[in-house]
Amino acid sequence: MNMKFFTLTLSLLLGLFMASNAQEMVLKVDPALFPQPDKGYKKMIIEVPYSSNDALKKIEFLVGKTMEVDGCNHFALQGTLEKKDLQGWGYEYYVFQTKGEVIATQMGCPDAPKRQLFVAAQPTLVRYNGKMPIVIYVPEEYDVQFKIYQTDKEVYRAAEAKKSKN
Repeated sequence: MNMKFFTLTLSLLLGLFMASNAQEMVLKVDPALFPQPDKGYKKMIIEVPYSSNDALKKIEFLVGKTMEVDGCNHFALQGTLEKKDLQGWGYEYYVFQTKGEVIATQMGCPDAPKRQLFVAAQPTLVRYNGKMPIVIYVPEEYDVQFKIYQTDKEVYRAAEAKKSKN
């Protein structure tokens, strides 16, 4: 009985060791290295999986909040996003500040029903890095959404405009 248990345990451990070595071991930066949020702010973290194709990807993130708005206008949150350096580490993080002011188009749409909409500030595009979290400090009532964009390895050349003979 002990020999069967030993053999089974050894097989399982060997299988786990082989499976863990089949994928590249990646050490991720711990988000706890980043400072605690200031009063009235919260720390939002975007972590994406590491892949060998990180260089072919970008992340776009938006800071905003869901609001009830009219049914036809376009809305945008006013605010500033400041990139800061985590002193001593060489890592970056972002701080979003806003007074909550929203700008909108001024189309008249009296019959359009109201809707819930994530009203966001200008989107930010950053490189994809599966080893680094993207840390964003936002006011407590705001949120962060993100998209991942990916391209293939194709590179294209723009056409040269010919000079006119005028």
